[in-house]
Amino acid sequence: MRPSRRSRAAEAAAAALLTLLAAACGSRLPESDFEHRDRGGGGTPPPGAAPIRVGIVASATSPVGGTAFTGPRDGAKAWFDRLNARGGIDGRRVEVTECDDGGSGVGNNECVHRLIDEDRVVALVATTALDYAGASRVSAAGVPDIGGQPVGAAYDTWPHLYGIYGSLAPRAGTPGWDGRLYGGTEIYRYFKREHGARTAAVVSYNQAASASYARLVERGLRAEGYKVVTEQVDFALPNFRAVAADLKEQGADLVFDAIDGHGNARLCAAMDDVGARVTAKVTNVQNWTSAVAEDYKDAPRCRNALWATGSSRNFEDTSFAPVREFREATEGLPTHSQWQLEGWAAARWFTEAATSCAEEGVTRACVDGFMNRSEGYTAGGLLLPVTFARLADPPTTRRTCLSVARWKDGSGWVTQADMNDTCFVVPQLPYEP
Repeated sequence: MRPSRRSRAAEAAAAALLTLLAAACGSRLPESDFEHRDRGGGGTPPPGAAPIRVGIVASATSPVGGTAFTGPRDGAKAWFDRLNARGGIDGRRVEVTECDDGGSGVGNNECVHRLIDEDRVVALVATTALDYAGASRVSAAGVPDIGGQPVGAAYDTWPHLYGIYGSLAPRAGTPGWDGRLYGGTEIYRYFKREHGARTAAVVSYNQAASASYARLVERGLRAEGYKVVTEQVDFALPNFRAVAADLKEQGADLVFDAIDGHGNARLCAAMDDVGARVTAKVTNVQNWTSAVAEDYKDAPRCRNALWATGSSRNFEDTSFAPVREFREATEGLPTHSQWQLEGWAAARWFTEAATSCAEEGVTRACVDGFMNRSEGYTAGGLLLPVTFARLADPPTTRRTCLSVARWKDGSGWVTQADMNDTCFVVPQLPYEP
């Protein structure tokens, strides 16, 4: 049986919601001019060779902040810049049109309209939208959306949308199966099997989205036989020191959270202050970045207990040639992240699809046909095998693999095991997006 990854829709959506919690009061509307055309890079195409147009939608000026949703966009642009410098696809440049939807549904619909109806892009690539309100419109137009981040349920709802982690859902206009999505317990199984963890704490805010995600984590931990310690703090006036003291008293091996990045840094600092030592403070793929040293500068002990899990190869693993190529192409960026690498992989995915269509014509239908046949795609080993299988019924168990890394001062994120071998058959638990 082919190893497959679990859906990370719940984790990605939770990360977005928790980041939103930390945003300042009020919100920023989409800017009046949503578009910025990237005209740079590459040589002069052969006469008559029109560029291949793709669109990238990112909530770059959303209420959650200017860098929360730009990683996949930056990774995809880096791929296309290098591709164009090497001659493009069959001698044709890839012309990238960016659209900032401002993090709003109205802005997202406007982006979708402009890119699909006015710019006539062949595909969307590396979409990262806080509110993907235009997803149904993308699907109705038959435009393939390739390698988007599942911040919400759109990639488990609509045909022609191909999330970076794949999907087993029918994708017939309803999220998942009768409105329910399913996720596995492989993260909890990993720490139990590899590190002997038995007691896990889940920290959340007294806020609906935070508490809901925390309950999902608790269910998964209990399904794996953990003793679960629940900690809830006031969102407006969080007492992280009291939480840290209780974590120490309860002897927690692991700490999971349903709080924002700033809160995590404060929690870690409090854990250092009270001497709470854990096997792992586990974070998600959105926080798998090179900015850890600065973000957690006040918590050296907790910082070196940070672990991240995901479905793509560690962006620090430059011993692997495709990762090394990504790092060389993005060396000018101020920070690096796992989301950037996944955006790079999404752009590579589109390129392979478009290349397969070069002889008959790079059309939406041809690219979509390639995507619809995708089975076990890995972007040259950057991703765990991605599958799209419209199952009539949800799986009850699944063999799932995961990528694991640990932060170490002086070394950055250190890969813990080969992601293609770190696999478990785990139950699939339902949740409502």
